[in-house]
Amino acid sequence: MVWELSKREVLGRYRGASFGLAWSVISPFLMLGVYAFAFGEVLKSRWPQSAGGNHSYAVILFVGLIVHGFFSECITRAATLIVANPNFVKRVVFPLDILPWPMIFSAIFHALINTCVLALLMLATEQRLHATIVIVPIIFIPLMLVTLGVSWFLASLGVYLRDISQVMPVLATALLFLSSAIVPVNILPNALQRLFYLNPLTFFIDQARTVALVGAMPDWSELALATAIGFFVAWLGHAWFMATQRGFADVL
Repeated sequence: MVWELSKREVLGRYRGASFGLAWSVISPFLMLGVYAFAFGEVLKSRWPQSAGGNHSYAVILFVGLIVHGFFSECITRAATLIVANPNFVKRVVFPLDILPWPMIFSAIFHALINTCVLALLMLATEQRLHATIVIVPIIFIPLMLVTLGVSWFLASLGVYLRDISQVMPVLATALLFLSSAIVPVNILPNALQRLFYLNPLTFFIDQARTVALVGAMPDWSELALATAIGFFVAWLGHAWFMATQRGFADVL
């Protein structure tokens, strides 16, 4: 059921579009073009050499956008997962707790497509590509677990507190600008560095850049710790969802 819902999730997004699934490749290039023009050309942003800026700004930026895009897509949609599917609550016996899974797999699919686009971009602009880029999907495992737990929590909360769906896009934007996606954290004042490191995306963005751009192995001990935390967040989110779903039918 999860597999079929995931396929419908991916294919349904592009149904009726002239280019169909090709938009999963075109969209990242368009997004990257906008950010690279805004920050690279208009604001004249440059990644300092001391912070590992031996790649083009567009490539460095794109890695951060891939990680943020995955998390952002999930948390902005999670708050309306149950509200948008009232028939699953009222009219059929349906395991509601599987609803976040298709959304997660759809976002992972697009993140992997974006990683392939990143590889092509590096080959086209820098004529080099590290073999360690194949490790990037491993970086997403703990992030996926954290996202799953947060999605269960937001899906439940969105039933009882509808305003949460209006807050999430703003929060997603804040998570982008308060992470290492756009600026290297080590050039910031100490007070701001602490704020940026509180953002979990900063860790995953830095690890993804390590394997994709530097060509080094990730910090396996920190990644293992992040995975353990991810399992705990997922368990906590699922427990919250199962405890609160009894009231969904009454509210909807």
